[in-house]
Amino acid sequence: MPRTIVITGVSRGLGRALATRWIAAGHTVAGCSRSVDPEGRFDAVDVADDGAVARWARAVLDRDGPPDLLVNNAGRINANAPLWRVPTEEFRGVVDVNLVGTYHTIRHFVPAMIEAGRGVIVNVSSGWGRSTAPEVAPYCATKWAIEGLTQSLAQELPTGLAAVSLNPGVIHTEMLESCFGASASGYPDPDRWAERAASFILDIRAADNGKALTAP
Repeated sequence: MPRTIVITGVSRGLGRALATRWIAAGHTVAGCSRSVDPEGRFDAVDVADDGAVARWARAVLDRDGPPDLLVNNAGRINANAPLWRVPTEEFRGVVDVNLVGTYHTIRHFVPAMIEAGRGVIVNVSSGWGRSTAPEVAPYCATKWAIEGLTQSLAQELPTGLAAVSLNPGVIHTEMLESCFGASASGYPDPDRWAERAASFILDIRAADNGKALTAP
């Protein structure tokens, strides 16, 4: 059955792979990224900008109605460095995209989902939202926060809706290259990952509310 899906961070990596696969399967996908999509399929929206997200949400809701699935995927990582050497603006940028951006999309899409009485919110976390590593403290902090935010949101949602956190696993993306360097190429690329993850995410149901999931 075709779904209506909203997903952030579709310019590359996991977001692009998921959106492409869902569109090919016949689902209605509204996606955004900070950069303009040359193919014109997705919108240029900075999720850290509440006003921009509000305008985008109004347009999407007017056109497509409440989403069956909201995927908060947009993410940013700091350049490897000890915490005390991370510039303030870089730290703030990671927080604004990974955490505040997730709050913005929840704030502007979830009320319509609640009114419709259905829908799943997937907040993309990380293995570093459940463990830690040196030199990526800002990123770890935001993903741990995503885990907590998701748990609280799950307790607030009415019956019929679900909020889950999703650890996608270790995938060869530009973000991974920034941490792992050349060794990142030893992991699956986003397209290969999405072969299984796209259907896994679509199978998340209201009964999964509050779960901390890991993609296959």
